[in-house]
Amino acid sequence: MATDPLKKLRARIDAVDNRLLELLNERAGLALEVGRVKQNGVKYRPEREAQVLRRLAAAGAGPLRGPAVRRLFTEIMSSCRALEEALKVAYLGPRGTFSEEAVVKHFGTAAVMEPCASIDEVFRRVEAGQVGYGVVPVENSTEGTIGRTLDLLLATPLKVCGEVLLPVHQCLMSRSGAAGRVKRILSHSQSLAQCHEWLNRRFPGAERVPVVSNAEAARLAARDPRAAAICSRTAAPLYGLKIIARNIEDEPRNTTRFIVIAAHDAAPSGRDKTSLVMSTRNVPGAVHGLLTPLAKNGVSLTKLESRPSRTGLWEYVFYVDVDGHVQDARLARALRDLGRRAAFLKILGSYPAA
Repeated sequence: MATDPLKKLRARIDAVDNRLLELLNERAGLALEVGRVKQNGVKYRPEREAQVLRRLAAAGAGPLRGPAVRRLFTEIMSSCRALEEALKVAYLGPRGTFSEEAVVKHFGTAAVMEPCASIDEVFRRVEAGQVGYGVVPVENSTEGTIGRTLDLLLATPLKVCGEVLLPVHQCLMSRSGAAGRVKRILSHSQSLAQCHEWLNRRFPGAERVPVVSNAEAARLAARDPRAAAICSRTAAPLYGLKIIARNIEDEPRNTTRFIVIAAHDAAPSGRDKTSLVMSTRNVPGAVHGLLTPLAKNGVSLTKLESRPSRTGLWEYVFYVDVDGHVQDARLARALRDLGRRAAFLKILGSYPAA
């Protein structure tokens, strides 16, 4: 039987829960009212949600802080949005992948998540208006840039309206959850490489089998009692697997950056990034000339990467990320100067920094 102090604490928790529910319903009502005021306006404003999450994460005095506050209010905003109309989001599938985790982290679980077979399909579905948003990987801290995503950004009219940084924590799982039964380990080749040293120590004799995706590895492991899969933790319940070991990646800070694509980018949020792609004229010092407007206007360059332009032999375009929004005065001046110097310049989008 619960003691009197415990009963009193539980009664206080129940009272707080009732107040929370009342306040959440009040918030939901206000969100619906905002939707009516906007009428046919854009339902999702990345800059507004980023401002809300930053303010609340900074305001928390504990015990709930930072990441916990962001996760909680992401779900609250996701549920409030869905009362009016759930966002449809395409992502690189299948289910149980890190791409699906990135969608949940950014949009919450109330979004309608639609897996696609390729990055190309994600872009096509967003561009055709079949979904409002797409989430695709653009770079990994250990494996580098996803070239196909960059190529499609160059070719599409879509904009980047957000980014998601997702720590990549790999798990080993099997039907039984018994390490001693594992004879074969299946995963995407990149995941096998990311866990190479851990596998050498723990499963030196197990056969390593690369497959097309981590989700496919989970599907196959669910049918083979001697097999285990390296996957995201979210794959375990989807495929009826039990986790043998968590966080088995060799580099604990391994992170994948995803971008959110849409027909629109974002208004200024107060802490933004801008992505652009450009090419130089074939003259000496051309690359230095492209970077000069950024330095002259005090714009911080956070990424510079070259890719073949696919328009001519030995011709390249440069993908650039900078701090700031296109509406910021310093960046606007830099871009005007850059437009005069570059042979080609395309703004891919301004969006809240993750």
